[in-house]
Amino acid sequence: MIFPVKGKRKKGGGRRRKAARSAAFSLTAFMIIWGWTGVWFVHHPRQWIADAYNRYPGFIVKPLMWIGNPVSDVTDALDLTGEDATVRYDKPPPSGSVLFAGAPRRLTFPAAKDIKTIDRGDFIIGWSDSLHHPVWCAYHVTRDALYENSKRPGFTKDREHKAAPSPAAYTHSGYDRGHMAPNYAIVTRYGTEAQKLTFRMSNISPQTPQLNRGVWRDLEHRIADFWASRYGEIWVIVGCISRPESGKSINGLIDIPTHYYQIIVAQEGDEVRALATIFPQNIPWRAWAARNIVTIDELEKLTGFDFLAELPPHVQEPLEAALPSRMWPVRKRDIFKLIGLRFR
Repeated sequence: MIFPVKGKRKKGGGRRRKAARSAAFSLTAFMIIWGWTGVWFVHHPRQWIADAYNRYPGFIVKPLMWIGNPVSDVTDALDLTGEDATVRYDKPPPSGSVLFAGAPRRLTFPAAKDIKTIDRGDFIIGWSDSLHHPVWCAYHVTRDALYENSKRPGFTKDREHKAAPSPAAYTHSGYDRGHMAPNYAIVTRYGTEAQKLTFRMSNISPQTPQLNRGVWRDLEHRIADFWASRYGEIWVIVGCISRPESGKSINGLIDIPTHYYQIIVAQEGDEVRALATIFPQNIPWRAWAARNIVTIDELEKLTGFDFLAELPPHVQEPLEAALPSRMWPVRKRDIFKLIGLRFR
């Protein structure tokens, strides 16, 4: 009778286990190095990344972006990576006010010349009759949501502002009726009556579906669901950049903006933080908001407006010149909800 040689089997099995452990260690090390290199890569300014696309082969740059975006979204949210734009300010925040440091002030082109203010109480609109849509909107989000998110009402024509189009004007245009003052933040803070005002066409501007239902919506929920919980009151200015000379319009009437932007401000104690983003209409569906961060100074040059104009120069100048490298962090308890935004 021939018995198996146990020693040899054990030796072969040990080699396989050792090889498996070695392979697992190597793979883990590779994933860690790849992930952190990607995080380092995506934290550079937009122009630096654009230059890298031109300088290096796609098989190097694209994998870094592919891994760097989701990993940095989590590490930034946990306050492990990235930097914010913050400035010390010795005055208390304007609690309860729609505006943090005044309304946008028109300086030059391309800002429309015929902007008039529509005060809705809980939000303020800068409206243009010639463009037939808002140019900017300011709103304020309190820390706590006081109301449930109710059913969306229908869009309505604004009888007080005759240049505002009818809801049907957007039908078959290929553009969404994009809210400037957001439905979700307004209804959860101020109730259904305020929500109805966001559905008046004087609060609506044409947005591509991939912008309106993608990165724009993502940012609105970060503000209302996560940042307000962490930082308290949030002040927001949203707006669009129009080039009427391009001739792009809906039915020859409603101007179609080329870009949309958001400026978000919060104040904790004597520290003010600000974040500015800009998005083109043709932005991809699954774009990452952090890749579209700009300085407020740059946004002022692109829009023709002066933002946060009532801040003293020693606060306004450094705050508007600073370039954040991330979306703001959230509370640790909210991290899985934040990840879930990508799958809604």
